[in-house]
Amino acid sequence: MGNCLVAQSGGPTSVINATVAGVVTANQLNPIYDHVYGGLHGIEGILQEQFVDLTNMSTRALELLKQTCSSALGSCRYKLKRENVADFEKIMQILDAYDIDTMFYVGGNDSMDTVAALNEYAKEKGITNHRFIGCPKTIDNDLVITDHCPGFASCAKFLATVAKTTWLDVNVYTRQEVFILETMGRDAGWLAASTVLSGRVDLLVLPEEDFDKELFLKKVKEIVDATNKCYIVVSEGAHYADGTYLAAADAKNDGFGHAVLGGAGNAIKNMILEAGISARAKVQDMSTLQRCNSNSQSKTDVEESFRLGMSAHMHSADKSFTGQMVALRRSEGEFYNAEYFTVAADKVANFVKHVPAEWILPEYEGMSQEFYDYCLPLIQGEPDYIYDNGTIAQIDPFYL
Repeated sequence: MGNCLVAQSGGPTSVINATVAGVVTANQLNPIYDHVYGGLHGIEGILQEQFVDLTNMSTRALELLKQTCSSALGSCRYKLKRENVADFEKIMQILDAYDIDTMFYVGGNDSMDTVAALNEYAKEKGITNHRFIGCPKTIDNDLVITDHCPGFASCAKFLATVAKTTWLDVNVYTRQEVFILETMGRDAGWLAASTVLSGRVDLLVLPEEDFDKELFLKKVKEIVDATNKCYIVVSEGAHYADGTYLAAADAKNDGFGHAVLGGAGNAIKNMILEAGISARAKVQDMSTLQRCNSNSQSKTDVEESFRLGMSAHMHSADKSFTGQMVALRRSEGEFYNAEYFTVAADKVANFVKHVPAEWILPEYEGMSQEFYDYCLPLIQGEPDYIYDNGTIAQIDPFYL
């Protein structure tokens, strides 16, 4: 029957492994492949033939996999460049050697470009015995066409919870204080925007709008003068009109040509202190915590990610199905439900879905009701976790 291969790439999420579990489970229920191999560390590991056999994982192991954060198969930041023909030739040779019919690649924007590139190469060379299917994930929620990306909802749930709890902590004191929460989001502000679900954010700075320092500081002063506090959320990708980031780390390239950002929160803190608006300002940078926090998984997110893997497996039964990504859309009706459909990976790769401008309130004052209507159904429910000595049990990574 041939075999299949599933691998993960890019930044992890708290539900990325649920998609892998979905592929494995689907093949156990409908074994269209003899073996389900896991590729360690994405394309980088595939090129080195680093495979594990996931075919006969137990029910308990699959349940643990679903609730394990980060990428259990490991990840990579390896750019598959179209001009580097040797990589493509080697990948096809390896797929031949392991009799792999289908490769499922779980990742974000650059990963969908990998799917598209492999499909293009196979088509150009007349290769028909290998197929490539994309499974989306990214906490940034910035993939086009799909309604939302698996991983975003759980991160949004976590960040909204953090905003709610840290607001309470800041407000126990009578002293004047500004609190600044920095989230991920290089090009799109979905994560920063999700903090408004807490109901506690005073000012919100997103990369979708050019930063106006004078207006922003005016708003901070108004709020501090009125309440003695100000709770601010900023996306790491916040920038001025000329495209300059509020702050950027020394490392400027993540392997895919993207700037490595960090420090927007501290930049805002320094502005406020230098302007004399508040004597105290504190920054909480969520960094990697926001994408590997498993105890705030959205049940909706876990279930959708799992079913997406199953859907990808089902579609792969069609021998002509290749170069596609499985996506999500909302079904019509009073109650929220997600449907799965497919789109060519090259229609997704290298595009960015921004927060709609009409959902962003003016003068950094938050988000419109449309944003709440969009987000709230996604963060509902909590999984029935399996615990180990009081903490959520995790499966050991396959790369160890």
